[in-house]
Amino acid sequence: MNSFFIIQIFDESGNSKIILMGILTMNTMKRIDAMIPSMRRSEVVDRILKAGAQGITLVEGRGKGDGERPIVGGARGTAKYIADYNRIDTIITVVDDSKLDSVVSAIMDASSRGSDGDGMIFVSTIDEAYKISTKEKITSLS
Repeated sequence: MNSFFIIQIFDESGNSKIILMGILTMNTMKRIDAMIPSMRRSEVVDRILKAGAQGITLVEGRGKGDGERPIVGGARGTAKYIADYNRIDTIITVVDDSKLDSVVSAIMDASSRGSDGDGMIFVSTIDEAYKISTKEKITSLS
């Protein structure tokens, strides 16, 4: 995130002077949560790492959304029914703001098939992060 700044001073008669101006660059971190069908896990994780993320956290789960429910067989294989939930994976990663677009594009390219149930991506800003082992505050992943 970049912010433009100007420092301006005024003398007693109201005349102003600009004494400093420039662009303040702030390196922010973004958390990306991608909910995708479990069968696409391997390809999505590979693409996330190739796009510049340093690591991922994977949470396996079940969900109900726009996608079609799979037909599954019963315990003895005789009955078939439509599952109540789909198997989904939530892949979580944190990246510097500069890598956000490439990681999001990588997830979309790997997971999209052009149909309902391809998944969702949520992006949020990380306000603070700490490394537990050293107790230090982290301001960048670089």
